Amino acid sequence: MPRTHRKKLPGKHRKPHSLSITWRTTGGVIVGAAVLGTAAATAQASVLPFGSGPAASAAADLTAGKKTHGGSSKSSSESTSKDGPRTSRGKDAPRGRPKKPSGRSSKSRPTAAQAIELARSQVGVGEDGGGETKFQKWYMGTSRARQTLARDGGSLSGYSDANWCDMFVSWVGDQIGFSDQIGSDAWTIAHARWFQDNGRWGTEPKPGAIVFYAWDGGKSVDDIRHVGMVIKKVDDGTVETVEGNTGNAVKIKERPTGDVVGYGYPDYKP
Repeated sequence: MPRTHRKKLPGKHRKPHSLSITWRTTGGVIVGAAVLGTAAATAQASVLPFGSGPAASAAADLTAGKKTHGGSSKSSSESTSKDGPRTSRGKDAPRGRPKKPSGRSSKSRPTAAQAIELARSQVGVGEDGGGETKFQKWYMGTSRARQTLARDGGSLSGYSDANWCDMFVSWVGDQIGFSDQIGSDAWTIAHARWFQDNGRWGTEPKPGAIVFYAWDGGKSVDDIRHVGMVIKKVDDGTVETVEGNTGNAVKIKERPTGDVVGYGYPDYKP
């Protein structure tokens, strides 16, 4: 039976919490008072430094069967600022100080083309009847999910029904053994800050760069609502990307650069 599409709410679970503690609203996100203390205490530990990510399967294990979708209009299902459970943190909340990128031999790094090829191979993969994808299921099984859960609050099961654009990008990084450069997160704002903290942030749409969007014209990291991977610069006003959680699936999109807040730059092999 076809399901009725459920619009993902900005910064919230689509599944209710089962906790019975008193709730309050902070910055538009419903959070538990007990969760706030945990998030503040563990925020520093939840940042994945450059140069410390786990090695994963090689880029040669690319999935076959490519299918492309065009279009530049934004779908109502495109993810918002947070792709999983979290609490709202103030601008001065501790984020930790990630290490600078460590040296990696050229042989151990994938190229941008390999990252793009893997991401493109997932075009057409979408949500099942319950609104879940393999990318959410993968993320829930990682140690990183426990870290971001400790930072952001909520429950692990909340990731299964949450916006998943950032989980898709993180999955690509894991599959090519490059999480230490692409990053691993479920919250687009925190992911962008991670690139900034490591001096790998800019405004040029390079192939393989991680692109962060805001739909209201905002240019602050706090305005970010969506994330994808750059395929190429089309012209001065347009960029072609591959994105998860767009119309409930992975799709190829052409976006106006006016929607872009900035780009994170993994240190690919030249």
